[in-house]
Amino acid sequence: MNVRNCVKCGKIFNYISGVPMCPVCKSDLEDQFQVTKKYIRDNPNANIAQVAEECDISIKLIHQWVREERLIFAEGSAIGIECELCGKTIRTGKFCEQCKHDIQHNLDGAYDKKGAIQKLKDDKSKNKMRYLNKDNMR
Repeated sequence: MNVRNCVKCGKIFNYISGVPMCPVCKSDLEDQFQVTKKYIRDNPNANIAQVAEECDISIKLIHQWVREERLIFAEGSAIGIECELCGKTIRTGKFCEQCKHDIQHNLDGAYDKKGAIQKLKDDKSKNKMRYLNKDNMR
């Protein structure tokens, strides 16, 4: 049993995974998220400061939800965050579409697929188990 203190209220609870937060505080946070999501849906032109003030939450928490892609702002919305690589304004996530594409392209280029497959075939033939012929041992 893994027992921890809640990071929000300090109560002891049985920790399973994720953020070390008790079930009551997790439920309260989810309720705040739903209120915030509804407010943004009803007020698409509100900025982050207005959303934070009206929903009584921190701007940091709104940014966290956007980075986690739990909140997505509408096209043309006054709310946006910066791409972590280039600084372009995005509606959700950590990176803009161009940076996502560049990251994926760089990762694809870093792995030589044909060479890796040939190496696997070569390695398989070398690592086979060999048996001695009993007749030759006499």
